[in-house]
Amino acid sequence: MEATDFLILKPFKNLPISDFSNPEIEKKMKEALAKVESEFEKEYEIVIGGKRYKSERKIKSINPSKITEIVGITNSANEDLAEMAVQTALKAFDKWSKTPAWKRAEYLLKTAEILRQKRFDFVATMVFEVGKNWVEADADFAEAVDFLEFYAREMLRYASEQPLVRIPTEKNELRYIPLGVGAIIPPWNFPLAILVGMTSAAVVTGNTVVLKPASDSTVIAAKFYEALEEAGLPEGVVNFLPGSGALAGEYLVKHPKIRFISFTGSKEVGLRIHELASKTQPGQIWIKRTVLEMGGKDAVVVDETADLDAAAEGIVASAFGFQGQKCSAGSRAIIVDEVYDKVIEKVIDKASKIKIGDVRYKENWLGPVINRGAFEKIKGYIEIGKKEGTLIFGGKTLENWGGFFIEPTIFKDVPWNARIAQEEIFGPVLAIIKAKDFEEALKIANSTEYGLTGSLYSKSRERIEKAKNEFHVGNLYFNRKCTGALVGVHPFGGFNMSGTDSKAGGRDYLGLFLQAKSISEKIL
Repeated sequence: MEATDFLILKPFKNLPISDFSNPEIEKKMKEALAKVESEFEKEYEIVIGGKRYKSERKIKSINPSKITEIVGITNSANEDLAEMAVQTALKAFDKWSKTPAWKRAEYLLKTAEILRQKRFDFVATMVFEVGKNWVEADADFAEAVDFLEFYAREMLRYASEQPLVRIPTEKNELRYIPLGVGAIIPPWNFPLAILVGMTSAAVVTGNTVVLKPASDSTVIAAKFYEALEEAGLPEGVVNFLPGSGALAGEYLVKHPKIRFISFTGSKEVGLRIHELASKTQPGQIWIKRTVLEMGGKDAVVVDETADLDAAAEGIVASAFGFQGQKCSAGSRAIIVDEVYDKVIEKVIDKASKIKIGDVRYKENWLGPVINRGAFEKIKGYIEIGKKEGTLIFGGKTLENWGGFFIEPTIFKDVPWNARIAQEEIFGPVLAIIKAKDFEEALKIANSTEYGLTGSLYSKSRERIEKAKNEFHVGNLYFNRKCTGALVGVHPFGGFNMSGTDSKAGGRDYLGLFLQAKSISEKIL
């Protein structure tokens, strides 16, 4: 393949979500579920420079819908293997950084095609491993493919001639060059999409990486690594290093040969990574770069002009989609006094129709939370909420169901500064807050330390325009839910304690993994 072949590359287009009402697609999904289930307890190895390693410590990936099921077993790396991974990536960087941009992009496109061929296997794996329902898991898959396709095209743009002011006495150019070796630390809640986006962005820009997947989603990560191998990605470009959070957060982040850290997860861990990365280590000759996507305490605001049915639907989808385990989840509903009771009535009606259960079955919309720790943490917040507001729906933990199931839980009359209105719970818990008018609602929306997503339901053009300027979030939506950002359509990243506003899936994102080199030659 030559560079010129990319002149016929079609413009980027988002991959559509599967229609599971189609009997043929439903059949394929059920077959994939059976196939993945037949592979339960399979062991996955650490991979460094193309070589596979086992370790004494193992990570058991548990199905949160049925905790007696082990989806897979992954070997857990130690510091010696982490050191080997860094050195291997460093060695591979010399050749990979010199590989033409079009060739690096080609690997992403090949991987995207491999994923498409195995779509339902990947989707089924996420259903079992993290408890996503069919549609949520398929959307996760589609986003992963979108990242591969979008970043491949974006790299070609970054590699093309950059516009400069021209002068007659010099020939000038601006080139974007890679940074070096990066530590990629993705989350479990979008176990394919975010992992793929973070990894592919770093790799297509010419960097090599040590990929440390979240411990709750190592199986889907291993399957993605297998797709990279199938695509022929050179050995050592991506090194697969499952292990403890401490291994990534301490050893890798502090390593003097790690040039950048790309992290998605909690505020607390993100700030710790930022702090450690800021300290120069012996032998370190650069300022480490951190790309941090952290938490949110996102609000859906409803004023008296809104379509109240649409608002209620958006509140429920934003709050309870994937059990509220999204940094973009609308965990606060801020409703003006005039329509407060009406909206609450509609929200309860819609929440009462949610089907809870094991998400291997298509009819179940709300699945389990990810693990025992999350389950206990959310239980604790529900008890806090009972003291801070009025419990009007749900609140029960379904401990006899065999998984980590918690009912969608709704509190009303919650003070704007209550803990359940300020702290990220990461579960199916909604705090409803009353505002006397739109002005107060906007003020309450901005009252947290976060600034990731937000939504306003209103028919007032004046208020929409005001919110554009004053609703301080990285992703702002009007008259729709505050979750579900699309690659290329809604570049994603937030303000304040929500992270470095890295805008994943946007035209600025690849620049975070590159540095610009200005070259000037005097014309003789």
